[in-house]
Amino acid sequence: MFNGVLPCNMEKFSVKRGLVKQMGGNAGLAKLATQYFDDVSANAEGIFTASFGILSMVSGNYSEDGKLSMDVDQLKGDSLSEFLASDGGREKAMQSRKRWSGFLDEATGYNAKQRGDKAKEEAKKFSKAKGAIKMAHKSMEMSSKLTDELRDKALGMIAELESMIEAGDAPSEGKVKKLNDLF
Repeated sequence: MFNGVLPCNMEKFSVKRGLVKQMGGNAGLAKLATQYFDDVSANAEGIFTASFGILSMVSGNYSEDGKLSMDVDQLKGDSLSEFLASDGGREKAMQSRKRWSGFLDEATGYNAKQRGDKAKEEAKKFSKAKGAIKMAHKSMEMSSKLTDELRDKALGMIAELESMIEAGDAPSEGKVKKLNDLF
């Protein structure tokens, strides 16, 4: 049965170099969350959970790869309609969006436009890696002079890139270039 809350939507955000240390890691992030959200608590792993207005659950931490990992559940459907219709609901909904954006600005060190640019940059890296994998497979398929050594090397590089993609880590341009340069 639908309870009016969207399922968790994990998002990762790039964080300005040095900011995680400057903030004091996850403890500092949880402290920052208290300025933007209600009912903030943190677990032993340093992951905080909170809520505010239409954001029925906000959870986040700085991951080992230096990114900001966030999960958000937001009211939807009838629950959202009821919230917006309630006294001061629309204002609180707008305040929810404003607080979310302000929190992300401080937690990442980037404004909304910069976060968008960083996300596009990452998407481009994923796309280039997927294209290189596709081309490598095609090249191996079509090549009549492919040695077992080269095939094994290429398959190893492909496996590494695919595991990075699956883990949500954008492969570096250098790794993609190495694969492209094999053929």
